[in-house]
Amino acid sequence: MSVKSDRWIRKMASEQGMIEPFEPGQIKAVNGERVVSFGTSSYGYDIRCSGEFKIFTNINSTIVDPKNFDSDSFVDFHGDVCIIPPNSFALARTVEYFRIPRDVLTICLGKSTYARCGIIVNVTPFEPEWEGFVTLEFSNTTPLPAKIYANEGVAQVIFFQADADDVCETSYSDRGGKYQGQSGVTLPRI
Repeated sequence: MSVKSDRWIRKMASEQGMIEPFEPGQIKAVNGERVVSFGTSSYGYDIRCSGEFKIFTNINSTIVDPKNFDSDSFVDFHGDVCIIPPNSFALARTVEYFRIPRDVLTICLGKSTYARCGIIVNVTPFEPEWEGFVTLEFSNTTPLPAKIYANEGVAQVIFFQADADDVCETSYSDRGGKYQGQSGVTLPRI
């Protein structure tokens, strides 16, 4: 298994539609205004957060249970800036739609700009033959409200490609993964 470079990422995006929309370079400003960078980097792709959010609230004093998640624990929000309450979290989705090849696995790590502010970005791996918009989780670990900027970089995806003789026997698609083809912010499923 090997980590893939910017050249490989550009090739897979253009030939196989692996990332749409795709930015072949690293964007640091939009219309002259500095942004948290997004697009292709040396050995990864910096994904953007859309303006679609679900902000966690404890209004109902419920228990967070991944097997029986109460969707009323979230407030839907659409906008260019999401404010996450102190010691809380929000879910969002990427601007980009991904189609992961059968011989590829990704990991995704939050960008340092957010990490240095106490905002943790959590994303699970994109498994072989998974496709969809990525659901992102932003944890505000601070005792203050925190801002997340839509349409700017939030995390970096790193691509690993299996050796030709070591491609997985069963892909995410083969086993009918429950998050296949997700189109919006997707809550936990069992």
